[in-house]
Amino acid sequence: MVKRNDVIEFIIDKVEFPNKGKGTYDGHIVKFKGGIEGQKVKARVSKKRKGVIEAKLIEVLEKSPLEGESRCKHFGICGGCAYQTLSYEEELKLKEKQVRELFEKEGLDINLLGIEPSPIEGTYRNKMEYTFGDEEKGGPLSLGLHIKGRFYETVNTTDCNIVDKDFTLIRETIRKYFEEKDLPFYNTRQHSGVLRHLVIRKALSTGEVLVNLVTTSQQEINREEFKEMLLNLEIDGEIKGILHTINDGLSDVVKADRIDLLYGRDYIVEEILGLKFKISPFSFFQTNSLGAEKLYSIAREFAGDIDDKVVFDLYSGTGTIAQIMAPVAKKVIGIEIVEEAVEMAKENAKLNNLDNVEFIAGDVLKAVDDLHEKPDLIIIDPPRDGIHPKAINKIIDFNPDTFVYVSCNPVTLARDLKVFIERGYEVKKAKLMDMFPRTAHVETVVLMSRTKN
Repeated sequence: MVKRNDVIEFIIDKVEFPNKGKGTYDGHIVKFKGGIEGQKVKARVSKKRKGVIEAKLIEVLEKSPLEGESRCKHFGICGGCAYQTLSYEEELKLKEKQVRELFEKEGLDINLLGIEPSPIEGTYRNKMEYTFGDEEKGGPLSLGLHIKGRFYETVNTTDCNIVDKDFTLIRETIRKYFEEKDLPFYNTRQHSGVLRHLVIRKALSTGEVLVNLVTTSQQEINREEFKEMLLNLEIDGEIKGILHTINDGLSDVVKADRIDLLYGRDYIVEEILGLKFKISPFSFFQTNSLGAEKLYSIAREFAGDIDDKVVFDLYSGTGTIAQIMAPVAKKVIGIEIVEEAVEMAKENAKLNNLDNVEFIAGDVLKAVDDLHEKPDLIIIDPPRDGIHPKAINKIIDFNPDTFVYVSCNPVTLARDLKVFIERGYEVKKAKLMDMFPRTAHVETVVLMSRTKN
């Protein structure tokens, strides 16, 4: 009789999106987060209901036949990656298989045109958000990503292979600097301490680097010394801005009560498909710049001929897709809830000399009510939760000829596609784009056309 907290061993039969392992034990289905098909694992039972055991992975006892040696010494400890032991070819096969099976399970007959690989497998990230902490209670200061399955401890990512060496050098230099100063990290349980996060952005095309230190206001730091220390670093890129963000909030998220510019400017410039984009501290921008070029090229290809047509770009962020469509469209209107992103989108449009793009700050659910133009094409690029259930029918009511849906979550995509199909749209084709090698995530671009009025 299996009960809570029992430790069980079994073989992983399959892994469903997003990285959810399944196996069997004593006639019961076991579900848990993580794992690779074919691994023998040890897990602890969390609960059992209706013949299904929910468990937490403790240890991989035997590797899968699909696995090789890990490329990263932090793998298994750091919670950042899922597939460091798979060849990239096997990783792509796994992701495509997971999404195909998800669509089939949801009863969706979709012409899936395979998966596009990332142009680079490693060192692809243009942004990292590190957390100050310790690897064990009372241990030395660490600065990196959260330890897998744990909320409070962080691992020093001294050899992370999804970022280039500038990230690693800046991160470790700052960690050592504050360790020598004996400055305490912010303890989220006790709500005391100073050091919270370090956010680094680097533009691939220009090499520009933006460093943002996030602390509480509980103790001053020597900001001039901190700035000079960074500017004396020998890196491949060039530091264009150093920021100090004050955050006294209780939750463990990067947000700003105040932002002070210590050096240079508060943005970097990235170039994608011949267009320039300013990226500010809290702007959303795809974390894989070369992958973004391929992703947006797929979206542009799916959109087809939009000459002299009106395009809506919903959940437009800093307006990347809108501006890529603008040179070949009559007019593009973007809607985004984050006001800072909208302001940056407007600046980017000026930077790119685009005068046929309009950006509106607002929640898509409400802002679409104020749109009175008739779109020929609507592009949707929502957050992981997908389209708000109350907004989806409002969007479909515009009745455009074509929708292009760019999704970072196939689960909510499948849910939303059913609504489009019920409302008279046909899924013509879909393509996966691997924006995040070594992780369980994948982007999907879907083309839909109206079948009836």
